Amino acid sequence: MLGLVITFLLATGAYGCGVPTYSPHSRVVNGEDATAHSWPWQVSLQYFNGQVFAHTCGGSLIAPNWVMTAAHCISSSRQYQVVLGEHDRSVSEGGEQIIPVTNEDIFVHEKWISICAACGNDIALIKLSRPALLNDQVELGCVPPAGQILPNDYPCYITGWGRLTTGGNLPDILQQALMPVVDHKTCTQRDWWGPSIKTTMVCAGGDIRAGCNGDSGGPLNCRAADGTWHVHGIASFVSGLGCNALKKPTVFTRVSAFNDWIDNIIRNN
Repeated sequence: MLGLVITFLLATGAYGCGVPTYSPHSRVVNGEDATAHSWPWQVSLQYFNGQVFAHTCGGSLIAPNWVMTAAHCISSSRQYQVVLGEHDRSVSEGGEQIIPVTNEDIFVHEKWISICAACGNDIALIKLSRPALLNDQVELGCVPPAGQILPNDYPCYITGWGRLTTGGNLPDILQQALMPVVDHKTCTQRDWWGPSIKTTMVCAGGDIRAGCNGDSGGPLNCRAADGTWHVHGIASFVSGLGCNALKKPTVFTRVSAFNDWIDNIIRNN
């Protein structure tokens, strides 16, 4: 068992994480087209709809054969695949890696309650049927240190192929948007989200830029002092009033609250 932990740590260390070959520029709602492959740990989680595989959620590659996403993205009745190295979903660009997933290799947090997103624990891990080939278009995202909480207004980016407006269309090109952190004290104020926001969550953005349907499971990317990008959040939910409702920032699962769970799942599987 210890050997598995060491293997995982060595793999992460050997390949590095959070350092894209193509630097991000500074549609998610009111976002912008991302530079191709500037968020190389971003994945498209797709399900088979009876005819083709269709995008349903985002995710982050955190080890060569492990993807982190949201628990609410997973249904036991669906067949999934993961696409790595994706940028423009409307064309085959040549660098995509399509990796099948078996339901036995999907691990949803045991305390996740599917009818209660606000109850927390919206996290899942997917073990890929084969390791990703790491290159300049497919790289690992860093998991932040356990317990790390970012201060108010800390600059982070949400990325994904989610709807451009509430009820709108899904974009073909990966979108990004600057989404500053809204600290727990602010986000839990009565005229904001109130007490429904747990300490295992992180809020970001607000009434101008936000996540939306299709961004779920994708990363909140925040740059550390050493220049590496860490996946601090997993897109979880937005307000029923709309994706970019006033004082209802996008809510993410705070990854640094689940380091032990992540390590345990990888170590034992």
